[in-house]
Amino acid sequence: MDAELVQEMVKSGATALAGLMAKAAWGQASSRVARMFGRGDRDEEATAELEVIRAEVLEAGDDREVLADQTAALRNRLRALFRENPEAVDELREIMREFTPQGAMRVHNVIRDSTVNSDIVIQSGTTDARF
Repeated sequence: MDAELVQEMVKSGATALAGLMAKAAWGQASSRVARMFGRGDRDEEATAELEVIRAEVLEAGDDREVLADQTAALRNRLRALFRENPEAVDELREIMREFTPQGAMRVHNVIRDSTVNSDIVIQSGTTDARF
């Protein structure tokens, strides 16, 4: 599998999972996510670890630093999972399709050889990229 695609799935997947943890849909998605991380051998352990992360996400509220830390923890877990089980990329993609609302796809812009002095980005055009 393309390394760039896997890296993008790590980033977008971690963000999507952290967001999903803060929503009611987590109740439906959590067992699938735990099976994906646990690989059938460690599902209960994965469930417990994910619930610790979820508790931090819920307690964080608007604290961006805590949310960033938990998203980073999920990125690290996904990176390790994909290294050992490349087929898990497809599992995560299916979970994201099912539980991430249409239109909530994350767009990542890269600006090279420029200086940006603002948090505001204006983007024009459309994309048909799908994960």
